[in-house]
Amino acid sequence: MIVNFDQPISRRQKTTGLTTCGSFLFTFPGLATTFIGCSFLLFFSACRHNREPSAPEPDFEKIPYAKLSEYGFFSGRLRQLQPMPGVLPYDLITPLFTDYAHKARFVWMPPGAPAVADERGYLLFPEHTVLIKNFYYPADFNKPDEERDMVETRLLVRRNGAWAAFTYEWNEQGTDASLMQVGNIRPAAWTSETGEAMQVNYVIPNKNQCKSCHLADDKIEPIGPKLRNLNFSLTYPDGVTENQLVKWQQAGYLAPGDHGAAHPALPRWDDAALPIADRAAAYLDVNCGHCHRPEGPANTTGTYLHWEEPELTRRGVGKSPVAAGKGSGGRHYGIVPGKPEESILVFRMESEDPGVMMPELGRMVPHREGIQLIREWIEGLK
Repeated sequence: MIVNFDQPISRRQKTTGLTTCGSFLFTFPGLATTFIGCSFLLFFSACRHNREPSAPEPDFEKIPYAKLSEYGFFSGRLRQLQPMPGVLPYDLITPLFTDYAHKARFVWMPPGAPAVADERGYLLFPEHTVLIKNFYYPADFNKPDEERDMVETRLLVRRNGAWAAFTYEWNEQGTDASLMQVGNIRPAAWTSETGEAMQVNYVIPNKNQCKSCHLADDKIEPIGPKLRNLNFSLTYPDGVTENQLVKWQQAGYLAPGDHGAAHPALPRWDDAALPIADRAAAYLDVNCGHCHRPEGPANTTGTYLHWEEPELTRRGVGKSPVAAGKGSGGRHYGIVPGKPEESILVFRMESEDPGVMMPELGRMVPHREGIQLIREWIEGLK
């Protein structure tokens, strides 16, 4: 007799079947052990089949894969970025500006190896951590979850005690992304929140350009995920809203500790209810501080814009540039209190000249809203 295990049966049929089966085994006791063993195998096989799948651990000897889909980080249609279990979404309070692109960030870590934080709140990630950042443009910024143009995905992979950066460019259909080394330029267009038609020639960086922004003491390091920039609540795919630091601990991705109290949240740069000096400091930290800090590649300028820098002079207020030239725009000081139009910082943020503009990489168009924030902050300085 062939039994169809996929066909539903009633409670009465289940009971009758069990009774009949029991009678059968009683009559033929020599078959009991075999039957029970097979039953357990079927039971555990069904449990394994019905268990929620999890993201496979990448083969770190074969990374980088040729296609993003090979990592198995997402389920369903790849462009929907539905994370597999173990692939944890995260976001930043104040993110880096990248030509108005939207970003979807995720992290994968090996089981039993949480990140730990140093005294500054910088995260020290375990071996085989993968940070995943997807860049895309919604067709309508008022409907960010609808039609979207997938552009690139950047991976930071920690292996052999160091970080390696890999970039994947999405195909035009948005079905997958391919590993690339040389960079590319892709036109992107969208409708802004105010209904304005926008477009940009988006630059996908080459491998060496990735290094230039992520260098700290001549080593590649992540920029965004610091405790102060993660310390806020996020709604996860299961609909639960939780503080990210708590969620990371629950997932085994962050070592125990009251990290939220030890590292207060970074101000949100566009929250007008917060003091403008705090908002400006947060914006400059995220957009400029990864280079303009003592251990960064722009440390020779003597201008430090990282969050921990307390001195306004070292931030550029009343400070002459180390090297004059067209980058100064004929201006004499980094920041002139009350006069943004005379400040080198604003001049370089507004410029579209590749030899002048700041940041040097990661943007082709000026960030109008960010520039307005810095202008208002400088106008208020005395």
